[in-house]
Amino acid sequence: MTSFDPRLAGSSRRPFHLEDRPRKERRAFNVPGHAHYLTFSCSHGLPLLNRDRTRLWLLETMDRARTSHQVDLYAYVIMPEHAHLLVRPQRDKYDISGFLYAVKRPLSFKAKRFLQQQGEAEWLARLTTQCGSQGRFHFWQPGGGYDRNLTRTSSLRPVIEYIHNNPVRRGFVARPTDWPWSSARYWADSSEGPLNMDQLPS
Repeated sequence: MTSFDPRLAGSSRRPFHLEDRPRKERRAFNVPGHAHYLTFSCSHGLPLLNRDRTRLWLLETMDRARTSHQVDLYAYVIMPEHAHLLVRPQRDKYDISGFLYAVKRPLSFKAKRFLQQQGEAEWLARLTTQCGSQGRFHFWQPGGGYDRNLTRTSSLRPVIEYIHNNPVRRGFVARPTDWPWSSARYWADSSEGPLNMDQLPS
């Protein structure tokens, strides 16, 4: 069962450095049985995910997308400028790009609407690019992000550990479980965490 705790906190003012950026994006390969290690970033590397409100939006869209696209969610971490997910489609025929679209697009709509309601003209302009006579709002960096196929079950736990250690490597916290915006607490103690994870295959 999913539970959201709006009291969760966590942010940092440390800038996003080049070495923190996800590796070069690659084409998505929809191979039956493969898990996918996904990374997607905010527009221009901006820390648009440094507010609890926005992080909760992302958790909500992740949860809806994994249900609608029948995807197991094994791990995640939300950093100020990007997010990592480890997922595995339940069906042999799937579209990982469609799953990512279902995660990212609703949050972008929410963010744009929030900025409009708050009268944040400067931020709206900063995140909008002109395409002919029309402006296009970009909460996310254009492109599919990074997608790595994991072919073996034995690869899952090392990747989960790597995902959970992102905030530690950045110096935000001393231990992965100190960062509330990841699945580290769930795997340490399944009674904690804003989202429940799916069980790993044996």
